[in-house]
Amino acid sequence: MEALEPTLYTIKALLILDNDGERIMAKYYDNTYPSVKEQKAFEKNIFTKTHRTDSEIALLEGLTVVYKSNIDLYFYIIGSSHENELMLVAVLNCLFDALSQMFRRNVEKRALLDNMEGLFLAIDEIVDGGVILESDSQQVVQRVALRADDIPLTEQTVAQVLQSAKDQIKWSLLR
Repeated sequence: MEALEPTLYTIKALLILDNDGERIMAKYYDNTYPSVKEQKAFEKNIFTKTHRTDSEIALLEGLTVVYKSNIDLYFYIIGSSHENELMLVAVLNCLFDALSQMFRRNVEKRALLDNMEGLFLAIDEIVDGGVILESDSQQVVQRVALRADDIPLTEQTVAQVLQSAKDQIKWSLLR
């Protein structure tokens, strides 16, 4: 038997679907499903097979799928059939827990759509190019909060600019 070379833990895709099976967010990290048409068909197949079950893991089309549902959302992490299921579950829990903390326990479709930038920042902190970087939700939330503080002046709201100016004046007076 030939020993496998050690590799980094990776995922093939990360999906968030609504309770109708429609895509809220999808990030594919390889060319298993190169076209949008193939991706949508795969997503429909996953949703059909998983939305009525209480389990957390499925083998589908030669891939390992771990998933979790909450109110009106379904979260999916897809890995190869050789990937460690515990690592896939750790990524899923990290994403869900980080979003739960960021949205103050309000992880539902409306909150997610209103805060897509936070979702994308969290995903970027957890996975990069399919390689799992972080599985601690506390670290993810801290990093997302740091990156959110560095918003360019042109993209800030008036309230954010005024608060930033107040903080700078306060600190300059306290010196």
